[in-house]
Amino acid sequence: MDLLGIYLNDHLAGATAGVELARRGAGTHKGKKSGALFRQLAEEIAEDRAALLRIMRTLGVSAQQYKVCAGWIAEKIGRLKPNGHLTSRSPLSDLLELEVMRLGIEGKASGWRTLRAVAEHDDRLSAEELDGLLARARRQADTVEGLRTETAEAIFGP
Repeated sequence: MDLLGIYLNDHLAGATAGVELARRGAGTHKGKKSGALFRQLAEEIAEDRAALLRIMRTLGVSAQQYKVCAGWIAEKIGRLKPNGHLTSRSPLSDLLELEVMRLGIEGKASGWRTLRAVAEHDDRLSAEELDGLLARARRQADTVEGLRTETAEAIFGP
């Protein structure tokens, strides 16, 4: 596989973990004020993953299932972290998961920027679609940062 294929499959693994993490957040916050934001994030991140798969197909890059599985497993293993609570979810879990989501969104945006540069010399890629995906990633990062700030203030504030 060429370098672009390896790169895209690495992003696919990250996208798989991101979808799982966002869905977990949506489930955890169901019925809360923040639940609708998490639900929308989960839907959009799943759409972004689907867009990545479409782009990969357009470029003739096949998905490497072991990387997809690795992304899925990594998210599950992340749930096993010690959180200071034995039988319940710690408030720190929300904060740390939001920070991981933010990092994932920033990584995804970097991937879209890379593909946007490739689109300058590869007619198979749509610069317009990539610009839209980049704009959505910026909105997602802002949403997650707002949730992260609120969560940090609730945990550590007065």
